[in-house]
Amino acid sequence: MRYEILHRPSFSMAHIELESGEAIKAETGAMVSMSSNIELQTETGGLLGAFKRSIGGESLFLNTFRAQGRGDVQLAPAYPGDVEVLETTEAIYAQSGAFMAGPEDVEIDTKLGGFKTFFAREGLFLLKIQSSGPVFLSSFGAIYSRELVNERFIVDTGHVVAFTEGLDFSVRKVGGLKSTFLSGEGLVAEFEGTGTVYMQSRSIDSFVGWLTPMLPSRS
Repeated sequence: MRYEILHRPSFSMAHIELESGEAIKAETGAMVSMSSNIELQTETGGLLGAFKRSIGGESLFLNTFRAQGRGDVQLAPAYPGDVEVLETTEAIYAQSGAFMAGPEDVEIDTKLGGFKTFFAREGLFLLKIQSSGPVFLSSFGAIYSRELVNERFIVDTGHVVAFTEGLDFSVRKVGGLKSTFLSGEGLVAEFEGTGTVYMQSRSIDSFVGWLTPMLPSRS
């Protein structure tokens, strides 16, 4: 498998080349185009797996693109933003909706975040992704990363895309209730340990908050 990320960072698209017999799994709706010799199959990956993905904000179904001879497929997220490729055998913890594609053996589980969860708009769940090959994650806005080595780092929760195993986090508010309300800031995640945090340059919540007053009111 070979890949290239095109049109970064605002309207990124993954161009993936597959050798004969190779396959990649992707979220339904992610396909932009593909070679005529790519075979497409839609599956749930089992009822339990589909249920876990659905409560984590992902689709019930995954599409498998298998090359019958050398071919290519183009994938893109549903919203304007970036695509990052993570090649690691470590577990990746991602916000709901961040998974776009991965190799055929990719495993997507849902981890209960409990009180610690900082993805407030997504509920109590994180995605736990494990794979032997490249995992394609999408974001709202550009993706950038910060490597941590036995240190602490604070990120606004609306800007976190994913983080690698080896990092723990706690969630707290910025300042008191008054300063939180007036500053426009809310919850932050404080990471600690050794690993990598992937962040997005825009927040969907902030964008929705900016856009809502401009929408026509219902009569």
